[in-house]
Amino acid sequence: MSSVVHAPTAILLIRCPDQHGLVARTAQFVAERNGNVVHADHHIDRATGLFLMRMEWELDGFEVGRERIADAFTPLAEQIGATWRLHFSDVVRRVAIWVTTQDHCLGDLILRQRAGELRCRIPLVMSNHEVLADLCSRFDIPFHHVPVVRGMEAHEQFQLDLLREHRIDTVVLAKYMQILSPAFLAGFGEVINIHHSFLPAFAGANPYMQAFERGVKIIGATAHYVTDQLDAGPIIEQDTVRISHRDSVDDLIRKGKDLERIVLARAVRAHLEDRVLVHGNRTSVFD
Repeated sequence: MSSVVHAPTAILLIRCPDQHGLVARTAQFVAERNGNVVHADHHIDRATGLFLMRMEWELDGFEVGRERIADAFTPLAEQIGATWRLHFSDVVRRVAIWVTTQDHCLGDLILRQRAGELRCRIPLVMSNHEVLADLCSRFDIPFHHVPVVRGMEAHEQFQLDLLREHRIDTVVLAKYMQILSPAFLAGFGEVINIHHSFLPAFAGANPYMQAFERGVKIIGATAHYVTDQLDAGPIIEQDTVRISHRDSVDDLIRKGKDLERIVLARAVRAHLEDRVLVHGNRTSVFD
């Protein structure tokens, strides 16, 4: 992991009805307490009338201790009708990666985490197959084989217990080919998934073969938050690549895997850096 140490910051994400003076009032909250803003961005969603904002300031010199910032901001949040979240840059999230048999996204995330590109810890990898146990052992990451069995309620309860035991903040589905139930998501809602971008076209088995047979000219990948609506959660990141008549099915699969690696890594990084603000079934991802 990178040895570069950055001064800790507070990160405030705000969603509220648009109204006059919101940027000034939020900045004033920080300035009055001797805070130095290092990043601020906002967006007004004209379709919904929502004001969306991400503000980040240095904790060094800030006259309110981090444990009291939420209480200090609450009166202003109530005045403007805000839904908000407060994070701190030096709090490292604990991420569990779930896989089935494909290794390309898992390997990429591990290498990026080790290189310091993803600020997180990976306390465990969970899979319904044993195929990727050896890959995890090379990086000394505990691997948990949790086969899918009858009685999904008990099965998912075991998974939830494991996540709580390891104090997991976020689950990343790195080509995990199982559907999570609404009951599971109610118990653990911070889940990111990656899949090809053919949906809703070419659903089911062998999507790349279906795309090849149709002669598509673009393929892509999508990373999104998981909800109880299958593959319909708020989208965090997407990308595409052009293909041609010279590309075989194997070429489509190779290019698709490359995109899945990149798109998932971008989505996970944005999430870990608290740059994603969900509103309805959409997201705003701040630079």
